Parts: sequence; C-alpha cells; structure tokens
Amino acid sequence: MAPRPDALIDRFLFRHALSAWGRAADAAGRMDPADLRPLRMRAVRLRRQLDRVLHAADGRLGLPLGPGSALRRPLGADWAWRPELFRGPITPAGAAAVESKTPIGTEARVFHDCLRSELTVRQVRNTQAQDIAPHGLRLDVFRFDGNFLSLAIDLPAEAVAGLRRRHLVRLETTIETEKPLEIFARLNVQHGPNVEQLVRELPLETRDMAVEFDLAYTGLNEKRVEKMWLDLIFEGPQMNQITLRDVTLSRRPRAEL
Repeated sequence: MAPRPDALIDRFLFRHALSAWGRAADAAGRMDPADLRPLRMRAVRLRRQLDRVLHAADGRLGLPLGPGSALRRPLGADWAWRPELFRGPITPAGAAAVESKTPIGTEARVFHDCLRSELTVRQVRNTQAQDIAPHGLRLDVFRFDGNFLSLAIDLPAEAVAGLRRRHLVRLETTIETEKPLEIFARLNVQHGPNVEQLVRELPLETRDMAVEFDLAYTGLNEKRVEKMWLDLIFEGPQMNQITLRDVTLSRRPRAEL
C-alpha cells in the first residue's frame, strides 16, 4: 500500500522538518565550515529525493486524462520503459549551440561532428489529444556541416536483467519533422568487451512507428551482459525541425517451440 502523505503523523513530521531546515538555511551563512560541510551533504541527499518526487509528480500530473495516458505494455512483455525526458520536466530544459556529448537530462546525450554547432535542443510540452507522453524533445537544426547527428539514450539496469538471445526488443516512437529525412535506430548491447549492434530504419510514413530488434541474430554472451543503449541517428538533418513526441522501449521473450 502506498504511503499517505496527508496522515496526521506525516503532517507533523513535515512541519518539524520544514522548520528545522528553515533554521539551518538561516544559520548557514554564519556557520563554521567544519559544521557546514556535513549540513551541505545532508541537504544534497535530501534534494535528490525531492527532485525525484517533483519529477514523478510533474510527469504524472501532466498526463492527459483517460485510459491511454499510461505507458503501453505490449502483450507478453517482461519489461517496458519510457525515458525520463518524456516522463517529466528536466533541468535545464534546453540549450543552444549544442556541443557534442551534451547531456539532456541524466539518461540522454546529443552527439555530432559539426565544426560549428547550429543546433538547439529543448524539452517541449505535449498538448495534442493523441499524445500519450507528457513531454517531448525538439531539435532545431540550421546549417549542418557534420556527417552525423544522433541522440543516445541509456537504458536502465532493468533492461538487461535476465536478457537472453530469445528476447525481442521493441521500439515505439512518435516523431514529427518539418520535412522528410531518414532516421535510423541502433540498439547497442555490451557484453564483456564486445558490443552487439542492431540497426533498423524507422518507417516515416506515419507519425507513430515501431521497429523490433531480434537478439537471436547476435552473438550475445548472455552471462556477460552489462548495459544497453539506443542511438537515434538523423541523416541530413540540416534546416529541419525534429520533434520526438514519445519514445518507449519494451522487450518480450520469443515463444518457445
């Protein structure tokens, strides 16, 4: 059963803690550094938990009403996930003249090989009736003198827990572009010193699209799987606006014969 934050004892503890931290904030400017250092460490630990609550709450409260607002879990899936930048607000929400390896939240990074970046990235609020995720990501690309542009998304540890070659990994995306371009999805699975890579081209005939990666066609060492990540690769992105409305991943074991 989920805890009830409005219970009497919780309200009392909250008021006590709020008062204590208020006094600490008032005294911090006058404290001895030896006492200030452990206080700061406790404040950092507290802020991490508060940020988790705010991120989850903002994402849940921002979802459209109705049965379609939750994460869709395909039939037979043993894991399904939506990255944080589509679940709730991130800080900072955007950046201009984005350099390669710039982090977007804690799970994603932008990669490119431009000599001069004319790329902006920002999180946007999804407001259309058909949107399921509360947030999306918009890339505005102007002059592009590089050879590649990609968004890398790290998958959580749960994605590789118990991963087997008989698994199918499914990617579902909702993408809007100002003009057509080729988009490829590359699934990377690290096992020991080796990395298996599976590449699929996204079918852009519709706004919503899905592809599957079959691990049976890899040399995956099931006993040494360490991590997995996804690359979304944009070919010829210059003078284009690319909006990712949603990205979800799931996996399901192939039926035994």
